Amino acid sequence: MRKIVFVFVLLIAGFATAQVKSKSKKVDIGVKGNCDMCKKRIEKAAYAVKGVKMAEWSADSQTLSVIINEHKTDAIAVEKSVAAVGHTTEKVKT
Repeated sequence: MRKIVFVFVLLIAGFATAQVKSKSKKVDIGVKGNCDMCKKRIEKAAYAVKGVKMAEWSADSQTLSVIINEHKTDAIAVEKSVAAVGHTTEKVKT
């Protein structure tokens, strides 16, 4: 009986500490680029990923700010899409 209670408590604790995904999470990703053409290409690649609600790249800070639906995508998918069009990101090289 104690084993069953112990296993039950562990399961409850596991579910309680599980990471909750949100529908709108802001993520900043470092992306290399230089000009307005790069900005258009980077933002278009980010929007091509299903679940991206907003994408804005800043040439000054070399940062892509995206709002994503975590139920549909994650930051690494956005980085892969941007790298596929020729721009190196923090985790994915072109």
